[in-house]
Amino acid sequence: MDAYAGLFRLDGRKAVVVGAGSGIGRESALALAAHGATVVCADRDPAAAEESASMGPGLAVYALDVLDGEAVARAAEELGPVDVLVFTAATNVRKSLLDYTAEEFERVVALNLRASFDLVRAFGRGMAERGTGSIIGFSSIRAVAVEPGQGVYAATKAGLVQLLRTAAAELGPSGVRVNAIAPGVVETPLTAQIRAVPEWSDAYADKSALGRWSRAEELAGAVVYLASDASSFVTGSQLFVDGGWTAIDGRYTPPS
Repeated sequence: MDAYAGLFRLDGRKAVVVGAGSGIGRESALALAAHGATVVCADRDPAAAEESASMGPGLAVYALDVLDGEAVARAAEELGPVDVLVFTAATNVRKSLLDYTAEEFERVVALNLRASFDLVRAFGRGMAERGTGSIIGFSSIRAVAVEPGQGVYAATKAGLVQLLRTAAAELGPSGVRVNAIAPGVVETPLTAQIRAVPEWSDAYADKSALGRWSRAEELAGAVVYLASDASSFVTGSQLFVDGGWTAIDGRYTPPS
């Protein structure tokens, strides 16, 4: 039994959480630190990252704009050996495909997919050289279940899953694990626009088996799991934390 006592512990490991200034990124950073990791809170908003880092011990701050590929490469060099990389940064433009502009398309793809590509390459290289590491990206239920008005976002999240699976295949022989976490509807700044409209908020909540939105901290357990030895034989996977959203197709409860 002693072998399992520290299965989720991360003592002596260094983690970088990109997007740690708020939402899922902040909760991920706090959870990793609570399990013993030294955590770098990376965010394009240094003040937000500072606020996250002030919430507990073992948390440091690094200003990083992942849209700057050179800055991402520089961060991988300056931060030194990293055992765990978590990235949550994403954006969405809610429009039908016919109404999308080329600029909006490029903006969503740049953050959701291109920046992920840069992060995996920059930090994955060092992990492969050291023979160990865990990379955790955030996809979405939209990677498998589409919704009108979220086509480009869905495409980037599906693309991210395949990018991470490929990284898992290529880096696996070097001892690096790569996985995705797919949240359902989460109370974060990115979803504030929807949650502000009661009818929309209720409709999204009712779609899941649990009948509610998730809180950002409810994703933290999945992050700790994939970062730790508890998932030592898990790679190339997409872990759904969606309250059962993708397990059901929407149910009708007839009046009694």
